[in-house]
Amino acid sequence: MSKTTRPPKASEFELHADEIVDAAVEIFQEGGLDAVSMRSVSTRLGVSPVPLYSRVGNRDALVDAIADRLLQDLAPPSNDDETWNDYALRWTRELRARLGEARDSRLIVWHGREAYVEASRPLIKAMRRDGFASDAAVQACRLLTWATVGFGAVESGVEPPSRRRPRARPGGDPGGVDQADTDALFDLHIRYLIEGIGRDIAPVPPPTRKSKRA
Repeated sequence: MSKTTRPPKASEFELHADEIVDAAVEIFQEGGLDAVSMRSVSTRLGVSPVPLYSRVGNRDALVDAIADRLLQDLAPPSNDDETWNDYALRWTRELRARLGEARDSRLIVWHGREAYVEASRPLIKAMRRDGFASDAAVQACRLLTWATVGFGAVESGVEPPSRRRPRARPGGDPGGVDQADTDALFDLHIRYLIEGIGRDIAPVPPPTRKSKRA
């Protein structure tokens, strides 16, 4: 995508926060997060940097707005006939794919982002439907979110090995991993976590009572 400068506005008062975020996202997609600054965004919009501060705040607030834009509507729709663990696997795969669009770990590692809170709601609902207590559902969803976000952060800096070596297991080459290895490791990582969550919330059978002798 070639860099473009929009025609200057008749008045800087016409500038809206969404336009600023649109321009910032374009710059991020072209040159990465380090290319995003109040000056680069104002140049893209054809205005001075001054109105950007009054519309969105400082650069940190602008970075947060970029993350919110890229991570909005994270959760895939759930199906009523889908078990929580099947949905959780699909949910984490979708979250990972969307984190890949954000690309920069500085945008995705903050676990308190509202996008993650919103995305957790349908997964928690599916868990509650399948018998989780409320606090257990929240805990499990948080574990899955943190595991996926952490994996995505590491994945954003992974480079493939220069030479492939024969290996029996995905990710078993000490020289590095390719995309197929990474995909397999992610599914394995999430499957282990889902299985562990399932064991923890499984009902414990009551102890067998010995019959009293007459």
